Amino acid sequence: MIWNLGSINIDNVYRVPHLPGPGETLAATDYSQGLGGKGANMSIAAARAAARVAHIGAVGQDGRWCVARLLEYGVDTPHIAELGGPTGHANISVDEAGENSIVLFPGANVAITNAMIGAALTEAMAGDFLLMQHETNGQSYAATTARVLGLRICYAAAPFDADAVATLLDKIDLMVLNEVEAAQLEKATGQDLGALGVRDVVVTLGAAGCKWVSNKGTLAFDAYPANPIDSTGAGDTFTGYLLAGLDRGLSMQASIDLALKAGALMVSRLGTGDVIPDLKEIQDHFGS
Repeated sequence: MIWNLGSINIDNVYRVPHLPGPGETLAATDYSQGLGGKGANMSIAAARAAARVAHIGAVGQDGRWCVARLLEYGVDTPHIAELGGPTGHANISVDEAGENSIVLFPGANVAITNAMIGAALTEAMAGDFLLMQHETNGQSYAATTARVLGLRICYAAAPFDADAVATLLDKIDLMVLNEVEAAQLEKATGQDLGALGVRDVVVTLGAAGCKWVSNKGTLAFDAYPANPIDSTGAGDTFTGYLLAGLDRGLSMQASIDLALKAGALMVSRLGTGDVIPDLKEIQDHFGS
């Protein structure tokens, strides 16, 4: 099972001719609102990849529909608290090439207490996964608790913060980050990824695929062909599918392959959590 300490955001998505520059006012050509947040996206992806996922997080009253949507997508929601104040939200601009620019307001995502996290993890079993990102508070407490309980810990190091990563390195079993974040981490630590002491590090490379860094060396994986429309949520989809594969007992190579397929299909869709593909869609598109 996967326990995901993760953000829940209301996503406001604007289609624009190009990403706005400093001081520029730009008219959007389309607008939509949906469920997002790196945490919610990863929970949905893992659930749609046939894993059992319990989400640990928080929303405001304006986010009740987000919790209902997560439940609809197969995510366990008893450990999502409703707090005072607004739900986290993101204003996302997407240009004609599918690139995006995002402004985040964390809201309830950074009001999660250690008591909420602890209450959830008391239900976990040794061998379960704890998944975290850097859009909530409480990662250090969660990782320490999970380590005592015998959980495997996966950290998606985004949005990147060198200090946050440094406090977790000795507790992480698997780290997932993109090429820019990997470069930032190597610069901040002065070490190559393979020397950080993390057993498995997976670096996503966009259209170039990804690489897996472990004590056995570095293994590269090619991306699957894609028709990019919107890259928002593709990395979250990759991570959710990767962890779901591992949780289901697949090898790292097979889990990465599945995650690459999910990511390739995701970038061909406009939106975030609401359009993450399920396992049957991936099997139908790529073959079983």
